[in-house]
Amino acid sequence: MLVVQGEQDFRIPTTQSLGAFTALQRRGIESKILIFPDENHWVLKPANSVLWHHTVLDWLDQHLKQQ
Repeated sequence: MLVVQGEQDFRIPTTQSLGAFTALQRRGIESKILIFPDENHWVLKPANSVLWHHTVLDWLDQHLKQQ
């Protein structure tokens, strides 16, 4: 599971994302967390958007492409 969090998101507290990621890790479920300290619910800054897109596309490639 890929968890993406903007630390300025008032809808989903960062503690919930960290808790979900920690629970996944403890259960041995493949997971990754990407935190943007300067973003809200949407990733809008250009450099952050590029990182978001690369991370999501890499994650999808890793898990959906046939070997």
